[in-house]
Amino acid sequence: MAQLVELGGRTFAAQLSGEPRSTPGGLVLPPGRVAILHNLGDASFYRHGQNSWSPCGWRRLSEPPLRIPNPTRMVTADDPEFDDAHRHHSSAVAALQGDHGGTLLLGALGLDTPRLTADRDTLTGWYKAAGADWFLAYGDEREVFAAYTDELARRSAPTGRRVGNVWCSWYAYYETVTETQLAKDITDLTGLPYDVVQVDDGWEERVGDWEPNAKFPSGMRALAGRITDAGFTAGLWLAPFIALPTSRVVAERPELLLRKDGEPVVAGYNWGGPYFALDLTRDDARDHVRELIDKVVHEWGFTYLKLDFINAAAKNGEQPYRDGLRLIRDTAGDDVYLLGSGAILLPSLGLLDGMRSGPDVAPMWDNYATDDPSDATARNAVVNSVHRLWQSPLVQVDPDVIYFRSRLNLLTAQQLGWLRDLADVCGFRAISDPPAWLTPAELEDLRAYLDASPTIHRVDRYRFTIDGREVDFGPAVAGDTGSQLYPIS
Repeated sequence: MAQLVELGGRTFAAQLSGEPRSTPGGLVLPPGRVAILHNLGDASFYRHGQNSWSPCGWRRLSEPPLRIPNPTRMVTADDPEFDDAHRHHSSAVAALQGDHGGTLLLGALGLDTPRLTADRDTLTGWYKAAGADWFLAYGDEREVFAAYTDELARRSAPTGRRVGNVWCSWYAYYETVTETQLAKDITDLTGLPYDVVQVDDGWEERVGDWEPNAKFPSGMRALAGRITDAGFTAGLWLAPFIALPTSRVVAERPELLLRKDGEPVVAGYNWGGPYFALDLTRDDARDHVRELIDKVVHEWGFTYLKLDFINAAAKNGEQPYRDGLRLIRDTAGDDVYLLGSGAILLPSLGLLDGMRSGPDVAPMWDNYATDDPSDATARNAVVNSVHRLWQSPLVQVDPDVIYFRSRLNLLTAQQLGWLRDLADVCGFRAISDPPAWLTPAELEDLRAYLDASPTIHRVDRYRFTIDGREVDFGPAVAGDTGSQLYPIS
């Protein structure tokens, strides 16, 4: 039914399935397809990506849509089913900002794969099937996003758990990590202001086969004990919802896999090829995940879990994804910190404590060989994380690691500063630099940074003050090379 709605002193024509109702900061719209005649002309469009790695940011409606052009990469880092090369599209929430500054926001309030599109006339939202309510607001950009997060928080009960300073193995060793090297690093980390030591990919026999490989002869329980004995929380990387085609579990338990037309569904690409998803609508697949988490947490002793590639569980809908996370939360217990990577926002709320907010941070600003906005570069990570900061009241925003090392590092001082400042703004500080890789001066800078508890104030979309010092992420978002020197303190 067509009707007029009043928002922020402005009237919009809307096509709704029923009557809206007032809520703080905006309107709740009934389930179904929603279309708003925005009359904002060539507005800027806020595109929210489907998962942690999907591109996120603002583009003019007259500009090409923000999207991943590589169809193979899109399978991993976005949702190919709803991709549109010719129209601006978004997942869960979208916004339009006119030249006079007012922002029109339309956001989903439930599961069932909400998607949105916009052109110069209309902002449209729909769910894949039955759907749920929508939230609509118009006004100041920060106020409408805050009103949306407030509405989501009333429905999802954020966990409120926060992690301290994290050291992880990935950006030093990648898959070459070994028990011997970690033993040395744990000793070197003792006395530094870290809270968590997290072992990343490279410890397992194979993705899908979650037992330690030959590089970890003492086993994972012994490694977790070494970490906790040194005074840290023991963290571990897992990809619990996927398996490689060459894994033992695929060969021995093929019934666990999600299938289409009888063939395993390719959920994405990594490790040199495709990977498959578990079918979490099956009792035996859920039992498989439950047994894994019980072993990792209650037998081995890891109480910080980095759950990667978890968007694979949504290949047959957001409800199986949420059910999988609920199973992990219930099995692990409330004392375990759950960080999701490849996470999908709405079905993660109230279950995950933290969510990766962008692609991996590589020790380089851009990749000359690609302009893929989901590629592993420092700039892509900064851009995505800045544009997801509004999620902070709902879940801890993880912008990925920062660097203090000069070894194996192509970032300028300004680019390093942006990474460090963004980690402070997010309240999530993670580092992969082994202490032995740092010069005495770098080690002292790291210690001072991790010991600090700065006061953060947001000025506008891209500008902040950190202990009174102004920080502007605008040049990073705009594509500045960051070649100018930046005083790090």
